Amino acid sequence: MNVTVRQPAVAGLFYPADAKPLHHLVRSLLEGSHSKEQVPKALIAPHAGYIYSGAIAASAYASLLPARQRIKRVILLGPAHHVGFPGLAVSSAAAFLTPLGEIPVDGEAVKKLLELPSVRELDEAHAEEHSLEVQLPFLQETLESFSLVPVVVGSATPDEVRQVLDLLWGGEETLIVISSDLSHFHDYATARRLDESTTKSIEAMRPQDLDYDAACGRLPIAGLLLAAREHGLSVHTVDLRNSGDTAGSKDRVVGYGAYVLH
Repeated sequence: MNVTVRQPAVAGLFYPADAKPLHHLVRSLLEGSHSKEQVPKALIAPHAGYIYSGAIAASAYASLLPARQRIKRVILLGPAHHVGFPGLAVSSAAAFLTPLGEIPVDGEAVKKLLELPSVRELDEAHAEEHSLEVQLPFLQETLESFSLVPVVVGSATPDEVRQVLDLLWGGEETLIVISSDLSHFHDYATARRLDESTTKSIEAMRPQDLDYDAACGRLPIAGLLLAAREHGLSVHTVDLRNSGDTAGSKDRVVGYGAYVLH
């Protein structure tokens, strides 16, 4: 199925469906982050409903504000939650829509990715996927004008993810965003312990140490860490919390981390 514009699937569920309240919510989250990070080449941010993980995501996105006019392309990767498939999936859409407007897709970059054997066009993987969508309003509020390369990661290897990132690495005009939550549905103390261990593995740039259930975006994170080691980047943790800290009970929580790579 070919689509011209990928419509929002979780507006009104994960974040406000109307432009004005969405704008005000994201701006308030960004202003509350007090980020002092230098502008990153890549970041990792969570993808839950904004009431749960929005403040954690904002702590990473606020670091982009000084490069508001410089960053012109975003390579966005997130895990598949609804459709199973091997490799990685791009979209046929020419744009992705949120309540804040349309974001053009970099069609030439998508064509380059389709030359890789691990990459396919699969609109079904994008249609209901929230892991990419919830990142878009943050990008729209922090960057002035940019194109998007949206990639859903299925049963891919970390090296296949690395190949995608290497192909589109670019310079200061290109930002890489990995969408991932951390541990799921443990009690608060267990989640803290597991997420701190995962964070140490990310900071040490040791993708081989990421357990299967450490993060739903384990594969895109692992691929980013492989590419980051090649390109001489380092990782800094900006925020590490869970839903028990933000808007949920402490008996069954989801972990959220925000990381920047310079």
